Amino acid sequence: MARPNILVTCPPMLGLIDEFAERFDKNGLDFTPAKVTQILSEEELLDLVPNHEGWIIGDDPATRRVVEAAAKGKLKAAVKWGVGVDNVDFAAFRDLGLPVENTPGVFGGEVADVALTYLLGLARETYFIDRDIRFNNGWPKPSGISVAGRTVALVGFGDIGSQTAKRIIACGGKVIAYDPMYKPVAGIDVETAPWPARLDEADFLVFTCPLNPATKHMFNRDIIGKLKPGVRVVNVARGPVIEEAALLDALEKGVVHSAALDVFEVEPLAPDNPLRKFDRCIFGSHNGSNSADAVRRVSHIAIEKIARFLGKAA
Repeated sequence: MARPNILVTCPPMLGLIDEFAERFDKNGLDFTPAKVTQILSEEELLDLVPNHEGWIIGDDPATRRVVEAAAKGKLKAAVKWGVGVDNVDFAAFRDLGLPVENTPGVFGGEVADVALTYLLGLARETYFIDRDIRFNNGWPKPSGISVAGRTVALVGFGDIGSQTAKRIIACGGKVIAYDPMYKPVAGIDVETAPWPARLDEADFLVFTCPLNPATKHMFNRDIIGKLKPGVRVVNVARGPVIEEAALLDALEKGVVHSAALDVFEVEPLAPDNPLRKFDRCIFGSHNGSNSADAVRRVSHIAIEKIARFLGKAA
């Protein structure tokens, strides 16, 4: 009897896919590594997913159209690799009787590390200095700002947000947390406020929230006038949390000093995207969770979950 074949479309997992062959085999599963840079298109998924019994999803558009086609094919279950679920139509899976889960609470430390790295990079302009030395034979000495004594507006206080706050506090910063579901975390002393109150106090604005209707375009033209001039913006959440046109406007006006963006409204970042002209900005490749340690940990969880769904768990 043929073994279930699992389609893997998650780039971080694909980067170490050879390491997981034994674990797939142990659970009685075969796997197909997709060829993908960031996400597959809906049309590509329509061709691939129905031919597999299981699917480990990255940030691909797991839309109702894709799920319906997959259900008519071989698909029996799916796992969303990672925490974010905004790209997955869970209702469609449920309506069609296909089990699906994500892997919650797994990347808090890794993404928080990146958030702090970006915040410090904007504060001290270390990325700008490196680029000017490397590419322009420069020797710049910009006056950055210290994190100690500064205020950070932190949007989202889940696992990633709370761990980001812990790191900021360790650097001497003060944190104002924005989260309608806020729950205090022992040992992490923050203040709270409703969005967008007190933004005029913030030297840094950091997004670590999930993407949903309430958070989409939280950063928009309406809040530019509420910002403290010279604020530095970090986004390790999802690209559409920030309305890119509004951020460009704020950068042009100098209201926002600089931004560190691990995620964008459209990914990968287009060669002609006007954000590229701001040389004090920092850009990532939607890679905040991608440490080898975390990828191994979460991939093992994903494989075990899909095996359990398919009745193949070792």
